[in-house]
Amino acid sequence: QVQLVESGGGLVQAGDSLGLSCAASGDTFSNYAMGWFRQAPGKEREFVAAISRGGLSTNVADSVKDRFTISRDNAKNTVYLQMISLKPEDTAVYYCAAGDSYVYRTPNGYRYWGQGTQVTVSS
Repeated sequence: QVQLVESGGGLVQAGDSLGLSCAASGDTFSNYAMGWFRQAPGKEREFVAAISRGGLSTNVADSVKDRFTISRDNAKNTVYLQMISLKPEDTAVYYCAAGDSYVYRTPNGYRYWGQGTQVTVSS
């Protein structure tokens, strides 16, 4: 099993940047592809980005492709989401997840989840 803890959320203004981190513990971190999802109130959980086990390949949603970057540091058991040019519509709870493949864009492709961190972007 893998335990995931997100951090770095907060309240920012439109146009600001913010970086999220997700620290993993338990099973070997590099055995898992990692993903970020987000969920706004009243909406379904939405895929944001994913990264392969070794960090060489990424999969990023079109809605954030030019603004969000996913990366990982296997030595630190941490996956990151760097967000720039934030918009009010980016407001959501952001979750990291561990799974078998970075190509999956649905929540059921991931086995382990963190508790989430709130990102609020004011206009």
